[in-house]
Amino acid sequence: MENELLSKVEDNAAVRAWSERLQSEKGDSLAEGHVSELRDFTRVNVVQNELQELRDIWASWDERIKQLFYQSYGDISYLLDIRVDKHLFRALVQFWNSAYKCFTFGEVDLVPTIEEYTTLLRCLKIQVRKTYARVFSSQAFVKKLMSISGMSEPWVTIRIQHKGDSKCVPWENLRDLILTHPDERKRVDIFSLSIYGLVIFPKALRHVDEAVIDLLDRLEKGITPVPAILAETFRSLSSCRKTGEGRFIGCAQLLMVWFHGHFWKVDKVSYRVFSEGYSPLKEEATIQRREDISEEKWMDILQNLKEGDIEWRAYWMVPDEIMYRCGNFDWVPLLGIWGATKYTPLIALRQYKSRQFVPMTYGLAQSEFSFKGAHYKKRVRELSDAWKQTCWMKRLAVGSMVTPEYSEWFKKRINHNIPRPNLESALPIGEQLQVVPSELEIIKQDFEKKSLELGKKIEQLEEEKIHLRLDVDVFRGQRLRSGEKEKPRPKKT
Repeated sequence: MENELLSKVEDNAAVRAWSERLQSEKGDSLAEGHVSELRDFTRVNVVQNELQELRDIWASWDERIKQLFYQSYGDISYLLDIRVDKHLFRALVQFWNSAYKCFTFGEVDLVPTIEEYTTLLRCLKIQVRKTYARVFSSQAFVKKLMSISGMSEPWVTIRIQHKGDSKCVPWENLRDLILTHPDERKRVDIFSLSIYGLVIFPKALRHVDEAVIDLLDRLEKGITPVPAILAETFRSLSSCRKTGEGRFIGCAQLLMVWFHGHFWKVDKVSYRVFSEGYSPLKEEATIQRREDISEEKWMDILQNLKEGDIEWRAYWMVPDEIMYRCGNFDWVPLLGIWGATKYTPLIALRQYKSRQFVPMTYGLAQSEFSFKGAHYKKRVRELSDAWKQTCWMKRLAVGSMVTPEYSEWFKKRINHNIPRPNLESALPIGEQLQVVPSELEIIKQDFEKKSLELGKKIEQLEEEKIHLRLDVDVFRGQRLRSGEKEKPRPKKT
């Protein structure tokens, strides 16, 4: 299997020529004359699992077992401490562009990318070229849960419940295992399963879905969970936008971290020192964000965003190459745990500090499907096979952020879900937002302030010392000129 995995890196100019040619030949994601069926406003439910029990378990572990967790599953434990601003999240959903699989803010497209989410998870075992493809077998679900938990088949079978159209395991059963299991390695695996089931893929509250168990079983083989996380995030956003309501069942915490990485321009990040041990999720968990901004205010801010309001490349992101398609497909397929979709990172090249050209968008609007009904398994195999050959593009940093052709294409593109900006009431983002600094920032600022004050005091003392010496020399000179002999200094004993 691994020997079949191939990849190639292509020159930026060649990819640009390919993309612009295909977009011209095949057409756009939406055909001319398209009438949007989206609701003007989406009422999204952001209810989440209560995570305090998971936090308490994590806090009770010593550093050794935490390191064992980091080595196997990366930084996902920090998701437990990242707050989701419900006002911001509900406003953000209104700007999801389901036809182009990105957020569209005014004249700006942005989208969470595979490279960005991989950086955020920071897991050494992840092999970005090996994607996950679900194995559909009810018996495999039981055996895989037995393998992860180390428990017998009767123990697993009796605890399986049905929620809607899928099987799941109650969180209470997993919690008890984490607290009492004699095998330390199993406690780590079950804890990770719980985070994936309750935070990253929270389909049924206080339950872990069977599809999550299949994914976790495959993580040990080095596959990347990132396409699956993005797939379910995109599918949930699109579902909510198309129906005008719904509960978001993607990872809201990761989406919030991604958002702040690009939009919190007033947060000064130049002092951050990056090292092998630097964790963007850990840093974000320490920052106290404002939560008193209303949903309506966020809508106004996001509608009126300017290019200068955006930190195009998040401070924690430094990619050299961009995955832009797989196999014979013209985009990147994203296989989730309940369904699939696709996206094109070429639509948001400025996020990589690369020059934005016309992206190939044909087919994106009709790209989603669920793992239900007839023939979907064949489609899953086709997308999975495409990942055996990944295509990457070299990043190109130039003075101009966009090509003239892109500007012309964007003006003509059908934008079916975002109202026009309210320019009359628009204020600069810096006047509307104010970041509450993290504890690390406060400590650093206090240290720099005290260091500056101390430095000034030292300079003042040095200056006073010099003046004192001069005064002594002048006094001695006056005494000598008057004929008074200077008394000898006592000898030191």
